[in-house]
Amino acid sequence: MRKDEEPVVVVQDYPCSAALLWEAITDIERMRHWYFDSIAEFRAEVGFKTRFDVDTGERIFPHRWEVVEVAPGRKIAYDWCFDGYPGSSLSIFEVSGDDASSRLTLSCVVSEDFPDDIAEFTRDSCLSGWNYFIKDRLKTYLQSVSQ
Repeated sequence: MRKDEEPVVVVQDYPCSAALLWEAITDIERMRHWYFDSIAEFRAEVGFKTRFDVDTGERIFPHRWEVVEVAPGRKIAYDWCFDGYPGSSLSIFEVSGDDASSRLTLSCVVSEDFPDDIAEFTRDSCLSGWNYFIKDRLKTYLQSVSQ
């Protein structure tokens, strides 16, 4: 992904409360069920940093996140980069809704270009990955805990 490309935006509605959706994207125990089970720790606090590895079988991607914005119950954003690889992006999660239904808008904005020669860093791979997490994994998780 490159700075000159359009941000990746994924929007999904869920049949659960906005409060439950917020918990699912900010509570470490809930995040491990649908996101990355290898997340060491996470707190929805500006300045919080975490690092964890994701092994794709072909290479290991050391994820490094730093929370840069929090509006409790509504928005969280963190810088996302990979140790040992150039590139950086901002992942922005915006929650809306009420006690019966909710919506998540995820935006991924590149702030420093990623390498063009690594398939996982292409825009298509990013879009596919976020669709998988937001429209499949998170949706399935929320359905299982809100029934």
